Amino acid sequence: MNELDVLSVFCGPDGRHGNALGVVRDGRTCPDLASRQATAAQLGFNETVFVDDPERGVVDIYTPGRRLPFAGHPLVGAAWLLDLETLQPSPVLGGEASVADEVWARQDGEFTWITVRPEWAPPWRLERYASAAEVDALSAPPSGEGRLYAWAWQDEAAGRVRARAFPRRDDGIVEDEATGAAALLLTAELGRALNITQGRGSQILTAPGPDGTIEIGGRVRLAASVPLPLPATR
Repeated sequence: MNELDVLSVFCGPDGRHGNALGVVRDGRTCPDLASRQATAAQLGFNETVFVDDPERGVVDIYTPGRRLPFAGHPLVGAAWLLDLETLQPSPVLGGEASVADEVWARQDGEFTWITVRPEWAPPWRLERYASAAEVDALSAPPSGEGRLYAWAWQDEAAGRVRARAFPRRDDGIVEDEATGAAALLLTAELGRALNITQGRGSQILTAPGPDGTIEIGGRVRLAASVPLPLPATR
């Protein structure tokens, strides 16, 4: 029976929270785009990864409603689960730009890191608030359209940020618990390393590189391994 690994990515220091990620290790289970999209929709995770080549790190990423060329927490989770130094997200033609290069990954103690470029991330509206309390008090989701990343300094000198992310899509995902792509864009805008507390208590670490790249890191844990349900049919 084919299994689904469920990971928590960007866990807090106590190992709790993190963004749920589904990983289908044998991509042949869902061989075409339609069956993968149907499976991702049925599972309902913010993102689901299908592994097409576990040795070369070829992965295919889906939200419940669309296929993605890049997403931060799926690549961090896949790098940890497969114990790889490089990943190759499948290109997506049209719409958002594809990731042009391999994504480098490394393990550093309890943290898994990937090296990425800001231009790979989809657009997010980065809205700064006066205090962490204002971010905490936001409704879910706030009114408006497009992806919103609400943030405030907890300790500016130390680079500590409080953030929440609202995709504001029509796929039932109201709030992202931990969002690597948005953290990437915020790091690029501020030009400094960040220690981000997002959602209920997830932690995302970032560090700009000298060549315009940014490292994103966090803790990953295996939450469950369960039988993979068959895609729902009409």
